[in-house]
Amino acid sequence: MGSRDERRRHNLVPLAALISREMRSEKMEKPTLRYGYAAQSRKGEDYFLMKTDCQRIQGNAASTFSVFAIFDGHNGSAAATFSRDNLLNHVLGAFPRGLGRDEWLQALPRALVAGFVKTDKEFQNRGETSGTTVTFVIVDRWTVTVASVGDSRCILDTQGGAVSELTVDHRLEENVEERERVTASGGEVGRLSIIGGVEVGPLRCWPGGLCLSRSIGDMDVGEFIVPIPFVKQVKLSSAGGRLIIASDGIWDALSSEMAAKACRGLPAELAARQVVKEALRTRGLKDDTTCIVVDLIPPDNSIQPLPTPKKQNKLRALFFRKKSHDSANKLSKKLSAVGIVEEIFEEGSAMLAERLGSGECSSQSTTGLFICAVCQVDLAPSEGISVHAGSIFSMSSKPWQGPFLCADCRDKKDAMEGKRPSGVKVA
Repeated sequence: MGSRDERRRHNLVPLAALISREMRSEKMEKPTLRYGYAAQSRKGEDYFLMKTDCQRIQGNAASTFSVFAIFDGHNGSAAATFSRDNLLNHVLGAFPRGLGRDEWLQALPRALVAGFVKTDKEFQNRGETSGTTVTFVIVDRWTVTVASVGDSRCILDTQGGAVSELTVDHRLEENVEERERVTASGGEVGRLSIIGGVEVGPLRCWPGGLCLSRSIGDMDVGEFIVPIPFVKQVKLSSAGGRLIIASDGIWDALSSEMAAKACRGLPAELAARQVVKEALRTRGLKDDTTCIVVDLIPPDNSIQPLPTPKKQNKLRALFFRKKSHDSANKLSKKLSAVGIVEEIFEEGSAMLAERLGSGECSSQSTTGLFICAVCQVDLAPSEGISVHAGSIFSMSSKPWQGPFLCADCRDKKDAMEGKRPSGVKVA
């Protein structure tokens, strides 16, 4: 432990040097972003976010990153608009201060989990029954991080014509693991029963009849419908790629491969329109249909969209590999040279303790007090409850080890795991 701490202290870089280094690498590494949006509305419950001027370090243009997100609401639009307006700030508020870029990217998956849960908690405290899916994409140079709950989707199309999904659909009909988790937490899963006991339609969670196992909101269903997102982080090669982010109005009509193929060779704005047009041609306007297309283009090729491949390569151009900590720089260069996309992180557990990790990422605020890992409120040392503890009345599972939760967030964690009913009342 002592040698590890010494290495960390040795590797600390003054802020001025960090900013200078980021400004130099920015010129060499940052891709050109081209993006476009298209939609057709039926219910008026789809919302989106496109923000390209976010900064890790306020006032430092070299620390800029972009956010693209789709919020597909159901049972009203309140949860979708609340998430659109608050989720990004909640995610950014979950980072410890003073992180360099690599540390920031490493902490991002955990911050996304905390931000999703805080957004859900605050919206449910309003007592409204609306819910929303979320597909939330952060692009920082060549690194793409996607967090998702529900059945909106983000796919990656690369120069070689290989298509990969960066999200997992949380539909009860299709996701066996999620069905088992919901029933183990106290939910009931079944189809709608009509006259004569005939069951129709997709699998739903009762009460409420929701087809999804994860979302933000949905207080009338139960807190076993969790807001804890599937998170995937990848690093693209310098050849670039195209992201297609869309609500289920697209994916109910088109497969991932069909959507990618439909818009190859088109610039981002036209590509988004073409995907929506193809979905409407295939299925008609049966649901809100929303699509965002984001192209990551090498700086020396900033005006050309992804070309249409003449034929599918027998060897996939896209391979995912775990990051090697011993030779990360050498591996990254080799991967970029052959057009490989490097997988940095992937996790889909619905258990909050597993997603928030250990207490190594500071559990203390600048005032010296402990802070809640979800809602970021200050806690006196005697107030914090470890996310790893069992019941709050139990001394098992190392209750002294962080990160810590406030009493309200601990109650929410227990409710999501089926250990106790939620204390939030539905208006």
